[in-house]
Amino acid sequence: TECDTIPGRQCMASCFFLLKQFDDVLVYLRSIRGYFTNDDDFHWNFGIACAAAGEYKEAKDSLMAVQSDKYRSEFCYVSWVCRCHIMCGEPQMAWETYSRLEGSSDAFNLLTIIANDCYKMGQFYWSCRAFDVLERLDADPEYWDGKRGAAVGVFQQVIAGRETPERLQEVVSLLRSTNNPQVEYMINKVIKKWAKENRVNLDLD
Repeated sequence: TECDTIPGRQCMASCFFLLKQFDDVLVYLRSIRGYFTNDDDFHWNFGIACAAAGEYKEAKDSLMAVQSDKYRSEFCYVSWVCRCHIMCGEPQMAWETYSRLEGSSDAFNLLTIIANDCYKMGQFYWSCRAFDVLERLDADPEYWDGKRGAAVGVFQQVIAGRETPERLQEVVSLLRSTNNPQVEYMINKVIKKWAKENRVNLDLD
């Protein structure tokens, strides 16, 4: 039947793509993947479908295989690659991607993705850095709320031994860049007290 031809399977994949049934998209695209090893359009569509289905490792590999400068310069491509890095536990790679775009019109939107996705994934240090930059660019109190929450997340991870005191020191510096009465309470009444009781050397004065 037509559905068993390569164009037929591409057509079925396109249909399910429009219906946002990405698991079904992947059934068809995986069945013809071997015929499109050097096809940027295929890598792009397969990568987006994988990401939408939560298959972030496979999505990242497919998107990184795209060679076209036109695709790679589009914000949609960059943002999906960033999200895949974060979901694969590589927040630093997402931050490096942002650093290359710093100052561009897309940088703010990419920072928003990094701040929120890193927060969801418990990558609080990187989330805090992203919210800090967002807060400097826009006085929306929502960014302070995100930064404060991420800072608390880093503090909790340090207590649990899953993050370093050096990172907490950096976060304290980020907190101090905000003119908010909550900052000194967090630093002096909470972090400083814990550091003293646990003999953790932090410069908090």
